[in-house]
Amino acid sequence: MLIFVIAHRDREHKAGHLANFVIMSDVNAHIIQPLKKFAKDSSHLVKKCTKPDRKEFARIAYATSVGFLIMGFIGFFVKLIHIPINNILLGGI
Repeated sequence: MLIFVIAHRDREHKAGHLANFVIMSDVNAHIIQPLKKFAKDSSHLVKKCTKPDRKEFARIAYATSVGFLIMGFIGFFVKLIHIPINNILLGGI
């Protein structure tokens, strides 16, 4: 839609065919080429990715579990400390 509006506006100002070519060239350079590069890089990444074997999956699952436990304990202790401090500050409201 944006391309049409820009091209239509240029036709109204009678800038000529060269201006339309420059605009389409800019669109190609700024929109289409980066999208093509992204698609090409993405396909290369997917082709290089491999499914983890059982040992690697177990290590990842273990590390994730330990992270969840650590974050849970941190949250528990913060809440454990927060409740008495909150009661002292608010005075049993």
